[in-house]
Amino acid sequence: MLRALKLSTVGPAILLTATSVGAGDILTGSLAGAHAGTAVLWAVPAGVLLKWVLTEGIARWQMGTGTTLVEGWGIRLGKWTQWVFLAYLLVFTLVTGGMLSSACGVAGAALIPLGDVDSSRLVWGVVHSLAGLALVWHGGYALLKRVLAVCVGAMFATVILTAFLLAPDWSEVGRGLVPSLPPGSAGWVLSLIGAIGGTMALISYGYWIREEGRTGRDGLQACRFDLVLSYAVIGLFGIAVVIIGSRVRVTGRGAGLALLLADQLTVSIGPAGKWIFLIGFWAAVFSAMLGVWQSLPYLFTDILWLREGRGIGQRGVDPSLSRPYRGYLCFIATVPLLFLRWPVQSLQLAFGLTGAMLLPLLALTLLIMNNRREWVGNEFRAGVGINAVLAIALGFFAYVGVREIRQLIGA
Repeated sequence: MLRALKLSTVGPAILLTATSVGAGDILTGSLAGAHAGTAVLWAVPAGVLLKWVLTEGIARWQMGTGTTLVEGWGIRLGKWTQWVFLAYLLVFTLVTGGMLSSACGVAGAALIPLGDVDSSRLVWGVVHSLAGLALVWHGGYALLKRVLAVCVGAMFATVILTAFLLAPDWSEVGRGLVPSLPPGSAGWVLSLIGAIGGTMALISYGYWIREEGRTGRDGLQACRFDLVLSYAVIGLFGIAVVIIGSRVRVTGRGAGLALLLADQLTVSIGPAGKWIFLIGFWAAVFSAMLGVWQSLPYLFTDILWLREGRGIGQRGVDPSLSRPYRGYLCFIATVPLLFLRWPVQSLQLAFGLTGAMLLPLLALTLLIMNNRREWVGNEFRAGVGINAVLAIALGFFAYVGVREIRQLIGA
């Protein structure tokens, strides 16, 4: 157990947590809490359970076959999946890159203002994006997991502390953990499930466990252990940010959100609390940027190499030193900066909804791929419980989708 807790063995969990929480959770969760209150809290544990099952399924496939999920799609489901996923990856990159740059701009503007809030957000957004490019380019996986371990601890402590200091109505919080869909909340529920715990980070987890050299049954057990650690932190973090949003008016505040939350700590525990929170907020959003900047180029490289005949899992080389990886890293750090002028709230909602679009596809393909004995073998076939969660998730997304379409038609 002590060995399992070493940084070298939970590195993938650290990157998964850092990439999955931070910008999307703090801002999307706070905005969801502000619009729908604690009534949508249940979406957090529901989303965390779904993400654990999906990520475990991705690890299960990789441990059983020796290939990444992207390779599995191309080899087992057809080459058309590569083109569909590539198109989605490009859209996701633009939206997520713009959201993370904007969120880092918010953090920078809160710590060191440079003129008015919006101008400061733009400047710091560009600075953070280019700094992330430099760190990922020169630092690699080994350095990032150490840096991100510190950032994850800082952001978790500050957000949990903030939630408690705001003194929520705990009976109301308990009622919010019971599933319901109040009028106007369906979009925010879907957005929360998409944002809390990440989306593309789930697929990226396969590349991080590859960095650690995990294989076979022992590798799957190690994955399950650090996934429990990661999603426990993610779940508590997500609940805390929704509570914060329900207690602090954030509608229409955009880039001023970080300062607004920091002011709440100033009232509760004094001026020092404000700066502690702002540093933690910065750690959260910048660590999320670093995780995404490091992971998405893996996906692009895997698709490109698979088109040439062999994906990442079949080449046995370090993809982070390749031209496709570094080219896509430069792309995500620069082109999405065009979206910095979008309102923060619009970027958060677009990020959550875009991410949620991937979840039904993951659930469906894992149901197919991890239940084929000739593909994964008996040892790695999914069990009844995991299949049930995936089936329920598909039913939920179908229900919410039909409900939203009917509301649009009625409007």
